Amino acid sequence: MNAPSDQTLIDQCLAGRRDAFGQLVERYQHRLYHGLWHALGSAEDAQDVAQEAFVNAFEKLSSFKGQAAFYSWLFRIALNAATSARRKTRRMTASVESRREDCGLEPTDENPASEPSYAMDVSDRQRLVRQALSEMSDEFRTALVLKEMDGMSYEEIAEVVEVPLGTVRSRIHRARLELRSKLSLLLKPELL
Repeated sequence: MNAPSDQTLIDQCLAGRRDAFGQLVERYQHRLYHGLWHALGSAEDAQDVAQEAFVNAFEKLSSFKGQAAFYSWLFRIALNAATSARRKTRRMTASVESRREDCGLEPTDENPASEPSYAMDVSDRQRLVRQALSEMSDEFRTALVLKEMDGMSYEEIAEVVEVPLGTVRSRIHRARLELRSKLSLLLKPELL
């Protein structure tokens, strides 16, 4: 039996069958999480943003016009949620810094990624790639992650990030050059 198309599931959901949206979530949750994890550099942030994106997509489903693929539309929502999350994080970081200055105490980091055992579980090369990606500008990192890690076509990326196709090609080219340069600098100390 063939799986229903995205549009069929969307139509069913809009007709009141909420379980149809659950099928869309099952279909795209891993792909969305994976793409966000590479784009954001944090598994926890990717999980939060993916969840927020699915909630927003459900609430805005009637606005989906079908001009782009459902996943492209969903990823655009996720990018907007990620941008909002980054703004909140910047504000929170600023408040943590001011709190430290006010009371003279160092805040504790509850993030599991800060545990030494976590670092042992992750290979050095993956860490270096993530580090290099995190140092790139959002526009280059996003385009590269969508192309190389999420497998999107140039056309799909242009739809998601809402820029011309030529701009996507240029960003990916420049991102690859920048990533190669950053990795060569990061790998040099390891080789000594």
